[in-house]
Amino acid sequence: MKRFVLSLIAVSFSGASVAAGGAAAPYTYEPDASNKASLQRGAKDFMAYCSGCHGLKYLRYNRLAADLEIPEDLLQKYLMVTSDKPGEHIKSAMPETSSAWFGQPPPDLSLTTRLRTPSWVYSYLLTFYLDDSKANGVNNLMLPGVSMPHVLWELQGWLEHEGAEAEADADHGGHHGPSVPLKQVTEGTLSEKEYQARVGDLVNFMAYAAEPGKADRLSLGFWVLCFLAVLFGWAYFLKKEFWRDVH
Repeated sequence: MKRFVLSLIAVSFSGASVAAGGAAAPYTYEPDASNKASLQRGAKDFMAYCSGCHGLKYLRYNRLAADLEIPEDLLQKYLMVTSDKPGEHIKSAMPETSSAWFGQPPPDLSLTTRLRTPSWVYSYLLTFYLDDSKANGVNNLMLPGVSMPHVLWELQGWLEHEGAEAEADADHGGHHGPSVPLKQVTEGTLSEKEYQARVGDLVNFMAYAAEPGKADRLSLGFWVLCFLAVLFGWAYFLKKEFWRDVH
């Protein structure tokens, strides 16, 4: 029985590793569904940089506007890049022939943060690096052989892989902070911290898109627990009253 339980645990962790792309995320990120400003910035960046290739097929524009408190005129002006109907789902602007360009059609990102985890997606967007052996000129630490170009390169600049020696140093504690064997070779329009904050907003929005009702669920859960606590008190004193004359 003990061996069976250990086998289940091993399979569970193996499945989590596969879901995360087979690589441990060097950075961590915790989404905050209550941060409306962050979600609004993330939505704007998703539409500007991601919606050309990727969609969010389970989320509608008008639901996004209602949840993030975005006026309809601003929604239509800045966010509705693939449709002019607020009730439609957020679809990719990429034509069906895109599979011939990248080898496969770009995936829908509706559930990516739930499949990969927010920390994985956050690390993925931070670890693109130059690689002349690839057709698009870049590679990625989290997803080696990636076919996606580095669409945020203007913001981050270009990074370069420092090689096997740097990886060995990082594994043995030779680096401070996350074990990322990458170095900056070309500056972007944002500093490192500014870029990380920008990516954080984008991942926060993607986490919201994967579960739009999460903030409401958490808020409702608090009041349900409060109600149950009060109900428990009444039930306890009612029980005491019923059993008072028994003894």
